[in-house]
Amino acid sequence: MANANALGMIETKGLVGAIEAADAMVKAANVQLVGKEQVGGGLVTVMVRGDVGAVKAATDAGASAAERVGDLISVHVIPRPHFEVDAILPKVNVD
Repeated sequence: MANANALGMIETKGLVGAIEAADAMVKAANVQLVGKEQVGGGLVTVMVRGDVGAVKAATDAGASAAERVGDLISVHVIPRPHFEVDAILPKVNVD
C-alpha cells in the first residue's frame, strides 16, 4: 500500500546547506518538513512531504539553495512511498 504524499529528500555535506535547503523548500511550495538525519561524515539529509508537484518544486528550490552555500550531494523524490517507509523516517520537533 502506498502513501498518498510524496517524499522529497535533499542530502548535503554540512548542516548549513541542509538548513538553507529546508528553509527554501518550505517557502517554495506547500510541503511539510518531516525530518532531518545526520548520516555521518558530515552528511545531513532533510525530508519533506506533500503532493508530488509540490515536493518536486520544493526539492528543486532546496537543491539550488543548498548549492549556493554548501555542497549538494543528492536530491530524490519518491512519488508514493510504501506506508512502511514512514517507520524509518526521523521526526522533527517544531515548537
